[in-house]
Amino acid sequence: MLKILGRNNSVNVMKVTWVAEEMGVPFERVDIGGAFGGNDQPEYLAMNPNGKVPTVIDGDLVLWESHAIVRYLAAKHDFGGIYPEDLKARANLDRWMDWTHTELSTPMRDVFWGLVRTPPEKRNLDQIRAGVEGAAAAFRKLDAQLEGKAYIGGDRLSMAEFPLGGFVHRWFGVAIENRPDDMPNLRAWYDRLCARPAYRKHIADIPIT
Repeated sequence: MLKILGRNNSVNVMKVTWVAEEMGVPFERVDIGGAFGGNDQPEYLAMNPNGKVPTVIDGDLVLWESHAIVRYLAAKHDFGGIYPEDLKARANLDRWMDWTHTELSTPMRDVFWGLVRTPPEKRNLDQIRAGVEGAAAAFRKLDAQLEGKAYIGGDRLSMAEFPLGGFVHRWFGVAIENRPDDMPNLRAWYDRLCARPAYRKHIADIPIT
C-alpha cells in the first residue's frame, strides 16, 4: 500500500492525499512534521534529505517533492486522464503546476503565515498586504485561464488542479481584509472543487491551521 508521510494540514501533503483519494488509490498517511516532528530524524532524512513533507513510499520507490509525486501517481494510475497522454495538453498543465511554485506560493505563504500562524501583535502588516496583492495578481491570471472552462485544462479535472487546490482554499478560507472579489471564474472553480468528495475530505473540511 502507498504510504504518505506528512501531516494533513500541510498544503503540500494535501496535494498528494487528494490526488490519491481522487483516483481511488489506497494509502496510509503517517503524521510527520510540524507539531508532530520526526522530519529532522536520521531515518527520515535518509529518505528525504530536505527534511520536508511529504515523502511517499510506493513499494521500493521513495519519492519527495509534492509536484513530482502528483505527476507520478497521476501517470501511474490515470494515464490518459488526469495525466494526459497528449504531449501538448500535458505541457500546458505542467506549466500551471510550475507556475504555482514560481508565482503563487510565495505571496500565499506570506498571507497564510502572517494571518494564521503569527499572533496578531507580531504580524508584519506590510508583508501581509504585499502578499495579498501578489496573490491577487497571480489568481487573476488563473481566473483568466479559467474563462469558459470547468477546470484548468478544459472540461475535466487534471493534474494541474492538485497543487492549486490547497492555496485557493486558503485564499477563500482565511479572513483576508479587503480580499478582491473580481475573480468570478476562480470562485466558480473553487466551488466546483468543493463539490468533489475527495477535495472536501482532504482539503476543504480540514481546519486551516
